[in-house]
Amino acid sequence: MSPVDEGNGSVVTWQNHSSINLFPRDMSPSHSPFSSMLWSFKSPNGNPTRVGYANYVAIWQGSTSLMSTLDFVLTTGMGYLNSVLSSSSQVYADDAPVSGGGLSQNGKFSYGYASSPGKRSSMEDFYETRIDGVDGEIVGLFGVFDGHGGARAAEYVKHNLFSNLIKHPKFISDTKSAISDAYNHTDSEFLKSENNQNRDAGSTASTAILVGDRLLVANVGDSRAVICRGGNAIAVSRDHKPDQTDERQRIEDAGGFVMWAGTWRVGGVLAVSRAFGDRLLKQYVVADPEIQEEKVDSSLEFLILASDGLWDVVTNEVCPFSFFYAFMLWRLMIHIPLSVFSVFFLANDLVEIGILEAVEMIQPILDPEQAAKRLMQEAYQRGSADNITCVVVRFLGNQGGASGGGSV
Repeated sequence: MSPVDEGNGSVVTWQNHSSINLFPRDMSPSHSPFSSMLWSFKSPNGNPTRVGYANYVAIWQGSTSLMSTLDFVLTTGMGYLNSVLSSSSQVYADDAPVSGGGLSQNGKFSYGYASSPGKRSSMEDFYETRIDGVDGEIVGLFGVFDGHGGARAAEYVKHNLFSNLIKHPKFISDTKSAISDAYNHTDSEFLKSENNQNRDAGSTASTAILVGDRLLVANVGDSRAVICRGGNAIAVSRDHKPDQTDERQRIEDAGGFVMWAGTWRVGGVLAVSRAFGDRLLKQYVVADPEIQEEKVDSSLEFLILASDGLWDVVTNEVCPFSFFYAFMLWRLMIHIPLSVFSVFFLANDLVEIGILEAVEMIQPILDPEQAAKRLMQEAYQRGSADNITCVVVRFLGNQGGASGGGSV
């Protein structure tokens, strides 16, 4: 995930923000120590009032609180910008996608993964697929970690989260609390490791833990998890965005704020409301996971974990124009305000349509590695501008045999 030019989970570079560039020099927040470095000024073409220039002047003349808010945004934004520019752990991509897979020793599930830098020159996505034994139980641990502000946080979580989890004394007896503790402990340890660094980095996480006949899905951020049960696509994670009512309230209760800067952002900087790392925003951007439990039975077919390099393009491109205009006509007939329609249809229903398409795309593909590669390739062909990482887990209880790679 690029911290420079991406809307989801990204940070803002303020030099080229179109609305900011309309402010005149003498109305800018001159008290900010970073204003001279970050602000660029342009004269709007034509009538300034037509593009809202006069309103901006009035805002700056009348609101010192807005100045203070922007000063915080600029200060925090500079910290993120410095992080991006000075990152020494950026992983530069070699353009070659990777894929692989395996089969559990008990033959109950197989898995596959596929990961590609896509159109990016650097790689900030990481994944983990692991099968272990804990107290006589065969345990499957799968995760997708999408970094921002550099690769350090995502790489750290990949190497430490599951190790911390299986060492937890209540891993078998109280798996949900063990997952929550492991997320927060890993976050705390990462922040300690970064304490002397003049940089900042963060990562989303979407993880799936298989223990016996239980599947526990946990996430922070906007890497998403979906299952196919009885032929139906079901989202088993929720994207953590700062414009969600509960997330916004939590952030504001902690003393933070959410503002619009191309998309809704915590402190005007970060477009996810939960993540590992993000030291400068840690008071507001927590690593507390949301956890959902599913029963593994004969109706559960497969699981998809993927970074937003997949979900952004699937969600955004699955609605044909004819379908869209049919709903627009329906909206006008029953007089639903456009703002309400946009929120409830374009935001929620397109997500549901997107996960349905992803599930239908790979449902006939029994080899999970090939299924993961299919999703990755589709995202690339649709023009995904992000790194793309997919993990697919096939549950074999109702298939009469195994599919996928060799035994693990």
